[in-house]
Amino acid sequence: MRIGVDLGGTKIEVAALDVGGEIVIRVREKTPKNDYAETLNRLVKLVGEVEQKMGRADSVGIGLPGAVSKVTGRIKNANSTCLNGRLFKEDIEHLLGRAVSTANDANCFALSEAINGAGSNKEVVFGVILGTGVGGGLVVNRHLIEGANSIAGEWGHNPLAWGKESKLSLSQCYCGRKGCIETFLSGPGLAGQHRGRTGEVFSAEDIVRGAELGNLACEESMLNYEQQLARALASVINIIDPDVIVLGGGLSNCQRLYKNVPACWEKYVFSDHVSTLLLPPKFGDSSGVRGAAWLNNLPVF
Repeated sequence: MRIGVDLGGTKIEVAALDVGGEIVIRVREKTPKNDYAETLNRLVKLVGEVEQKMGRADSVGIGLPGAVSKVTGRIKNANSTCLNGRLFKEDIEHLLGRAVSTANDANCFALSEAINGAGSNKEVVFGVILGTGVGGGLVVNRHLIEGANSIAGEWGHNPLAWGKESKLSLSQCYCGRKGCIETFLSGPGLAGQHRGRTGEVFSAEDIVRGAELGNLACEESMLNYEQQLARALASVINIIDPDVIVLGGGLSNCQRLYKNVPACWEKYVFSDHVSTLLLPPKFGDSSGVRGAAWLNNLPVF
């Protein structure tokens, strides 16, 4: 049995996978806000709950909303900012009393979907998280690419290309810069743009639902979001030319994206034809924990 952990900005999920890669049990709780010690305690508690029912796991893998610096060993680039600067791997290994594997949560998602998910049998798979933040992971021939700086796939912290957005209206990103893709395409980014344009305090989910029900203001926000997502993903396609892009996170449940975004990105991609597929995840919000559980050894399917 392997345990995978998805440590997200809003929830911590812990799941146990059998030898065939099937989830046999999973538990989740809300992520404590801005409390590093309590986040660790909650994670340890959930692992304990799973092992109490299933027995001690052979391995534990954890997907993080950030990366481990190859220079300091500390967490960097986490939008759950209480993790930044922390020796997370060292601390959690001490509390659990065993070695653990860690990787960026979007990397775990991409790995899961590349192995036997929506991107299976494809050479180059780019996994995208559209949730509390905007992340990305790159898998080539079933091999996770982390990069020289542990930031491969971090498209969310580039500026939004080909835009008409006013420099005066660019939002501050938690990374310290203004106008990052994440400030537009995350769930809070979509909600913030809608609020700025209409004055309505809607969540991203409210906006998607409103558009489905014919709310014209919500529909306009969704059309704008789709154009922005198309422009941002076109930059990714121009650089790595993936066979498939798989969407994850809360906004991946918006089915209209899979038709409308590819129809918009054609004019921004440097090619006479775009063969890249945009697909929903096969395993939904379970992909993160599945990928985390496989960080030590990939399953054979």
